[in-house]
Amino acid sequence: MSSQFALDLRLARKKAGYTQDDLAHLLDTHQTVVSQLEHGKRRPSLTEIIDLSLIYGRSFESFFAEVMAERKKHLSVRLSTLPAPGRKAMSTFNRPGSLARMKHRLAEGQDHGSA
Repeated sequence: MSSQFALDLRLARKKAGYTQDDLAHLLDTHQTVVSQLEHGKRRPSLTEIIDLSLIYGRSFESFFAEVMAERKKHLSVRLSTLPAPGRKAMSTFNRPGSLARMKHRLAEGQDHGSA
């Protein structure tokens, strides 16, 4: 994974004057994990993103935008191959409308959150 997040993270660390060992200590991890994050070889966990935001006093929107675009693409593919339900039932009454709204959100680039 090559990402803007990895570059942002590396620049934030250098700007703050921290070493990878400093950051590893603050994150309670090993220096190799920090290196993997900074080279885009490993995705940060949600906890690590929160810790990094607190350490640097900033958010990392680039990571979220990158992951959101990747997941939209993945869901679009999965949506196109979704099998039809085995049988129609009251519990699937809203399915066609829900699928159409999801397809629209994925195609139009709208963020999640609207019903």
